[in-house]
Amino acid sequence: MISFESVTKRFPDGTTAVNDVSFEVPEGDLTVLVGPSGCGKTTTLRMINRMIEASGGHITVDGRDIATVDPPELRRRIGYVIQQIGLFPHRTIGENIATVPALVGWDKRRTSQRVGELLELVGLPAEVHDRYPHQLSGGQRQRVGVARALAVDPPIMLMDEPFGAVDPIVRSRLQDEFLRLQQEVRKTIVFVTHDIDEAIKMGDRIAIFRQGGHLEQYAPPDELLAEPANAFVADFLGAERGLKRLALIPVSAVKAEPGPVVSPDDDGRRAVAVADAYGSDWVVVVDGDRRLRGWARAGESAERGRVGDAELRPFQLQVRADDSLRAALNAMVQSRTGVAVRVSDGDRYEGIVTLELLSKEIS
Repeated sequence: MISFESVTKRFPDGTTAVNDVSFEVPEGDLTVLVGPSGCGKTTTLRMINRMIEASGGHITVDGRDIATVDPPELRRRIGYVIQQIGLFPHRTIGENIATVPALVGWDKRRTSQRVGELLELVGLPAEVHDRYPHQLSGGQRQRVGVARALAVDPPIMLMDEPFGAVDPIVRSRLQDEFLRLQQEVRKTIVFVTHDIDEAIKMGDRIAIFRQGGHLEQYAPPDELLAEPANAFVADFLGAERGLKRLALIPVSAVKAEPGPVVSPDDDGRRAVAVADAYGSDWVVVVDGDRRLRGWARAGESAERGRVGDAELRPFQLQVRADDSLRAALNAMVQSRTGVAVRVSDGDRYEGIVTLELLSKEIS
């Protein structure tokens, strides 16, 4: 959908902001440009809609060299969201969202219908339609900015630090909401951030820049974390890149171990034997239909004579196939058993994930 071929940007004072950059953005993907301040990522973004003109090379959008396209025509096909949001303070929320439809000549009925659809799509109540930007929270205004960018259903969206001006809790919620939205609308998105954790969470692909506008590596997040191209990329990803990689790998990627499983009706001595064979002092208690009941201490089960007569303790955190291995690690840390229990269909036991399994996956 978007292609950079040896693109360079030099400003009149001689500063090179982008230096011979080449990469391609696949249709429907969310590509993140990330790097330290002054590395050229925002300049790269703004060259796509010709808010900044390239000094050399070629940028094509949907097969057309953008240098041959009239800038206003180009921009009407590209949604644009910035950190400061840029809503018109004297216009209502409905009027803000309707800005581009009005510019391209949509009638009032079509525009009104589209505004209503977009408010619902970004999770805002209909009553905000007639409010003004100052009457909304920062997170709500950011949603309005996204809605306005989507107004005429552009195939491409450019997002420059879109969630950087809100507090961390709201930011996380906006990220989650936007990823859900992207699953529905499947736009081709170029997204700028300075936050590598945000890049890893949001991106299908990540472009890491360094000062001087040099593109150091362009790859999917998992590949970046597993095989950084050089010392700069490894340093920028941080010392915890193994843990960050766990956030990208689903629990379904590792085969859960059966674990020391017994039923409530089992004899306590069997519980001790099962625990000993596994190398633990506890057992997982599961009903006949594989429903998880909790865990019990093997010694206590032996004292009581029957597993079901011992105290059954719940696993406070459980994981499912589509949870990440990082969530599994969190469950291990918080569990007195030191393992993460995998379940499906509510509480149907599928096995346990251990620290050893995670270590193998990281290595």
